[in-house]
Amino acid sequence: MSPVGQDTTGQSSDISEYRKREQSITLSELDGPAADGEAADARQELLTLNFGPHHPATHGVLRLLVTLQGEVVRDIKPIIGYVHTGIEKTAEDKAYWKVIPVVERMDYLAYHFNAMTFCGAVETLAEVEVPRRAEYLRVIHMELNRIMSHLVWLGTSALDLGAISMFWYCFREREKVLDLFEMSTGQRMHTRYFQVGGVIEDIPRGYAEKLGAFVSEMPGRVEQYRALLHSNEIVLQRLRGTGLLDAARLLEFGVTGPLLRAAGNPWDLRKADPYCSYGDFDFKIPIGTVGDNYDRFNVRFAEMDESVAIIGQALEGLPEGPYITSDRKVALPPRHELATSMEALIHHFKLVTEGFRVPPGEVYYPIESPRGELGCWVRSDGSAKPARVHMRDPSFVNLQAFSEMAEGGYIADMIATLAALDPILGGIDR
Repeated sequence: MSPVGQDTTGQSSDISEYRKREQSITLSELDGPAADGEAADARQELLTLNFGPHHPATHGVLRLLVTLQGEVVRDIKPIIGYVHTGIEKTAEDKAYWKVIPVVERMDYLAYHFNAMTFCGAVETLAEVEVPRRAEYLRVIHMELNRIMSHLVWLGTSALDLGAISMFWYCFREREKVLDLFEMSTGQRMHTRYFQVGGVIEDIPRGYAEKLGAFVSEMPGRVEQYRALLHSNEIVLQRLRGTGLLDAARLLEFGVTGPLLRAAGNPWDLRKADPYCSYGDFDFKIPIGTVGDNYDRFNVRFAEMDESVAIIGQALEGLPEGPYITSDRKVALPPRHELATSMEALIHHFKLVTEGFRVPPGEVYYPIESPRGELGCWVRSDGSAKPARVHMRDPSFVNLQAFSEMAEGGYIADMIATLAALDPILGGIDR
């Protein structure tokens, strides 16, 4: 943290703006009517601090200009753009099937979801039918990814509250999820498992048994997390009544996901607009009551339980059949055919070097990611490369509500509220 006048980031224009703003604030704006002398004292007490862009409590390369009166937050200005990923423009310079590993790295804790929304958009434009087995395999991997993302959020958020034990427990289970990803895809992160038309290959021998053991164990682990939280009076006092924002105001900002559901609104695209066979599964939508940080914790706890239930149903009812479309215009031929079929070898070569063409048109494909509505808008001009790719990342939208959540609270509560938002800067700066 560095006070005004010690800007280490080179953005003096932002600090100048805040200096002017501080000079215009009167005590009446802060605490009601007061004498001129008291107003002058209040102006002198205001302090603008830089949090970030590499402060350890900002959950990424995020910069916050925070105006304080004592320990009370009076104003926050989030400043983004430090990651410089350029993912959307990079995607427009690559063939459709080569875009998948690019968009996966946007929200690096929800890579299966990033791939799903892009593949879903392309499949809609190209009118590709995805086999039922591939849809179930996608659901299994997305719900495992949701659990993994929530575990990272819970462990790091607990650190911000001074509860280090939760971090170790959460990352213990996260490793088990990554082991499952490695077993089915060969990679622990950024797996490129989802393909246009299905998934890259079927699950290996022994995977169902290992996944079943995880499904049996995970509910007990979530209950342990709840017990740790609810037995810690300090943590409860830090969460209850902090970061409050009602559902109506959240909707005005466009906030979705656990933040909106914690305020009592049950909107979830898996139920509201089922995709990828989610209509086949029986699960509940956890909601909160008042929309404070305590509700946000409890909603994500419950979401992990529901994800486990969905995975169990998908594993039990996993259909037989192909794991990728038989449409050879978009799918690579089976690997075993390459050694015996010249046609398969030529087709493989052409897809890898030239890609496939998508009919002209545009589509928006939304899904429910761990942080809310994640959508991909793709416009095709008929070539092998997308003319435009735009991602609707929930972290970018949800960050808009942060200032109102934190203003009027203590600076320590501001850090807890930022953690409860669960922002991923790779998605914000896409």
